Amino acid sequence: MLDAVALDTLFRTARTHNGWLDQPVSDEQLHQIYDLLKMGPTSANCSPARVVFVRSKQAKERLRPALSAGNLEKTMAAPVTAIIGYDLKFYDRLPQLFPHNPEARGWFANDLKGAEVAAFRNGTLQGAYFILAARAVGLDCGPMSGFDNARVDAEFFQDSAVKSNFLCNLGHGDSSRLFARSPRLDFAEACNIL
Repeated sequence: MLDAVALDTLFRTARTHNGWLDQPVSDEQLHQIYDLLKMGPTSANCSPARVVFVRSKQAKERLRPALSAGNLEKTMAAPVTAIIGYDLKFYDRLPQLFPHNPEARGWFANDLKGAEVAAFRNGTLQGAYFILAARAVGLDCGPMSGFDNARVDAEFFQDSAVKSNFLCNLGHGDSSRLFARSPRLDFAEACNIL
């Protein structure tokens, strides 16, 4: 089992940050995040997540019109905002990602509704791995909805089969701007053992 420090870093004391310190996020850290998240399991190793790291001032300005008022300031101030998306045509990569079964591409290419469900489900799962990976490399996260998906897709995924799922601000969080932790459900309220 991981030690208490690792569990705190990933879960127990990790928080959703809304304020950011003026410290950069390096290309190396972004590569480290992806190199960790890609190792998490997805069905048939389909790996539909696609990530755009929005860091430059120009790219942030492209993102600005899609943000809700409540997410504008914190997103513009974050060193990096990751657009976590999912590729509806992930199945075109299955010959590379699932080479031991040459029929795998057809499972999805011949069932576009099923492919959409699989892309969203597994892309969301990879989005969760993204948050854990970012925390594991020493960064804080601010995952969020509260943006216009269609505008983001038109601006950042034009002429592709990728759709945005959620945004995740990245950097070194300003702990003085954290809200009190909200309650969580107890085991008995959320789980059953049958």
